[in-house]
Amino acid sequence: MFVGREHELRALRRQWERDNFQMMVILGRRRVGKTALLDEFSKNKRTLYFTASQQTSTNNLRDFSRVINAFFNQPSATPQFSTWGDAFDYVIAKAKAQPRERILLVFDEFPYAALSEQSLPSTLQIAIDHGFNDTNVMMVLCGSNEGFMESEVLGYKSPLYGRRTGQIRLKPFNAFEAAHMLEFASTEDKVRYYATFGGTPYYLKQIRPDLSFEQNVTELMFDTSGLLYEEPLMLLRQELRDPTVYNSVMNAIGAGATRQNVIADQAGVSPASAVSKYLKVLEDLGLIERQVPFGEDPSRSRKGLWRIRDPFFAFWHRFVGPHMASIENGTGETAARTAVFGPALDTYVGQQFETICQQWITRANGEGDLPFLASEFGKWWGGDPRTREQADIDVIAANRSEGRLLLGECKWKNSLNVADTIATLRSRSHLIAGFNERSYALFLKTEELAETARQRNEADLLVISAEIMFGGDAGTASNA
Repeated sequence: MFVGREHELRALRRQWERDNFQMMVILGRRRVGKTALLDEFSKNKRTLYFTASQQTSTNNLRDFSRVINAFFNQPSATPQFSTWGDAFDYVIAKAKAQPRERILLVFDEFPYAALSEQSLPSTLQIAIDHGFNDTNVMMVLCGSNEGFMESEVLGYKSPLYGRRTGQIRLKPFNAFEAAHMLEFASTEDKVRYYATFGGTPYYLKQIRPDLSFEQNVTELMFDTSGLLYEEPLMLLRQELRDPTVYNSVMNAIGAGATRQNVIADQAGVSPASAVSKYLKVLEDLGLIERQVPFGEDPSRSRKGLWRIRDPFFAFWHRFVGPHMASIENGTGETAARTAVFGPALDTYVGQQFETICQQWITRANGEGDLPFLASEFGKWWGGDPRTREQADIDVIAANRSEGRLLLGECKWKNSLNVADTIATLRSRSHLIAGFNERSYALFLKTEELAETARQRNEADLLVISAEIMFGGDAGTASNA
């Protein structure tokens, strides 16, 4: 069953409905659903679909030739094309001979072919400029290596720069999109599932409704036969020739290292400056990201912290990787029960709950449900000069031109002192300067705590429970 991606499908359909050559670029890491999106879009369309592999250029061209010949009903014994240019020219000639028939040409995993044939982007550029532009073909270039797609397809130094007519950066589902695949789960479990499996459709499909959260996690990750047990390692092996150091870097970040020198030390990379190239590659693959406090320039800030972007990889490198020896010895279930499920998992889910709250703020902003229309989002951390202690603000939304600011606190707890929590949030307002009008948001795990906060009747405080965020029966987000 195909779920979501309505925005992306609309973008593809708009391109298809035009009556001239179009080139759409789709990028997004492996398993995120690029192929499923294209399969859904290509229904009832005349589609020439080719997927490149990690093999020599000769073999990729051979396979491309076979796909072309089959598409145009040529005999199976037809010789393969001598060059990529010849293959493109043949498709162009066939398309020109049938000008009224729209053809969808999908080149999936384009980076694999281009890395084995460095002239391929230039060859394709020539084919577009001198052939495809005069056809009714819609071309889709698709790739999992986001760094390559950005530099060699979208980048201004690429031969293909300026040829695209649209692009889609396909991301994993956010928590609320993922929830459509988790309709059987309670609100609390929807949060826990997202914090553990992330928003990758392929991973979410593996969850069995007839099993508990703990049973699903144990079966899929803490058993050598589990489908997701070695998934992060397999992804690194597919993308990198020698993934050993990269995996060590991911393990270090998963264990809590956030600064470059600490990551290098824990990953065993020397000198510390050498770790930067590994961080860049992992960032290009869409696995990690560097965050800076709200309001700071990423290129200048010295407070940047590295984090694993996807909740699934964050969970795996925090809990599964360190227990692989136990899992291999057949005691994975015990390791999960004693070292994962309990306070450690609650702490981790609380961290991911912040991400969910940030997603909710972005969505609410788009739907006009915030006190103002925000144009900037983020979080903040650093020293508080008044208390001389470290402080953080979990969620920030701002509109600088209007001087309006929203500060949010996220609490994934069954009990807490609501009054103290609100007071602490308000006390940190001075840490973000340059805004005249300030409002606040309190994100809480339970509707019971949310109701306690609402009873305080604080007009500038937005109170949101997890139940509200996921569209439960608690009503809508409201000011206290």
